[in-house]
Amino acid sequence: MGHSHSHDGIDWNDKIASLRERDELLAPESAELARALLRKQDRSVIDVGSGAGGMSAAFADALWDTGGTVVLVDSAPELLAEGERNAAAAAGSGVAVRSVAVDVAAGDLSQVGVADLVFASRAVHHLPDQVAGLRRLASLVRPGGQLAIVESGLEPRALPWDVGLAEPGLELRLAAARAEWFREMRADMGGSVRMPFGWSRALAEAGLERVRSWTQLVDRPAPVSGPAFTAVLERLEWLRRGAEGRVAQQDLDAVDALLDPDGPHYVGGRDDVYYLVADTVHVGGKPAG
Repeated sequence: MGHSHSHDGIDWNDKIASLRERDELLAPESAELARALLRKQDRSVIDVGSGAGGMSAAFADALWDTGGTVVLVDSAPELLAEGERNAAAAAGSGVAVRSVAVDVAAGDLSQVGVADLVFASRAVHHLPDQVAGLRRLASLVRPGGQLAIVESGLEPRALPWDVGLAEPGLELRLAAARAEWFREMRADMGGSVRMPFGWSRALAEAGLERVRSWTQLVDRPAPVSGPAFTAVLERLEWLRRGAEGRVAQQDLDAVDALLDPDGPHYVGGRDDVYYLVADTVHVGGKPAG
């Protein structure tokens, strides 16, 4: 497969490799979450913003004994093809896997159908009107079914308090700068609506009932390697992009030094780097009547 760049400049080979590695990192937690969300009577799942298909594969595997259907929904055909392939590889003969290319924020959802469980991980906070987005997702839930989202929780931590570069507390300053970047991005988004309450309340506002939440820990202690180390690198690169113009130059220089594989401070040469994140799951039921 050659390098395929889309019209928006995304290198899909690179992006898919990164998402697949993330799916590998989270595979134990994804399997646990799929089993926790699926009730005995559930036979159909819609995975919105399905990415490389990690959660879809977990749902397909969890439906192995009973059979059922997993529908992947994403706006990027390149991702859908990868996700469908990965989910199909995990599905038993009784589990059907299909995909629908549609933008959940604005596209026509009629081709998606309805399901016992609709799942969206870290997708809703990107929508201009988040409660309206939840209502659109709720329209895909059959009466008596459930909508589950993964949003907020505690964001990742990877570095010691003092890395020996810049002042102590580097990662916290970078995270604060990224939060400011996100606030500005949302404020500048066309049609953006503030949501001055938490996600459990948002699900209730969207017409769901019996809302409950719990938090799942992803804990990869130091020293990290493999997919967990890749997640640390991507986290630092992501923080670096949001920090430009928002933190002192010595902080930017410190991150650059940590990310330089040829330098003496490369994060890959440390044995005290870890990956720790707490993901909160919010679930609401659609009235049966």
